[in-house]
Amino acid sequence: MSKFLIAISGDEKRWNAMGPEDWAAIDAGHRRFREEARDAILADGQLEGRSTWTTVRAGGSGEPTAVDGPFAETKEMLGGFYLVDVPEKSDAVALASLLAEARADHSAVEVMPLVVH
Repeated sequence: MSKFLIAISGDEKRWNAMGPEDWAAIDAGHRRFREEARDAILADGQLEGRSTWTTVRAGGSGEPTAVDGPFAETKEMLGGFYLVDVPEKSDAVALASLLAEARADHSAVEVMPLVVH
């Protein structure tokens, strides 16, 4: 088995402007994903908005410093994730394809293999 991070990213402004029908379609995709993936899901979560994030980086003295917000201003933000353990990358891609965000012009779904140590 191999572990993959399936990361869902998109335009936060567009997500905030979506109506109930849009969210219902996204929720339906996540239900299909969970039904198909079942025990392969090791972890999952939807993230709070970017305004709640904290970044920890080296400050002027080289010591870690926590600052409000993301480390980079970008149009897209990470909105959620699944960590899955499946036999092949193609299995993770097939699961990612079930998500409505993979079909929407405001989002993307990335499939990233984890390094095996």
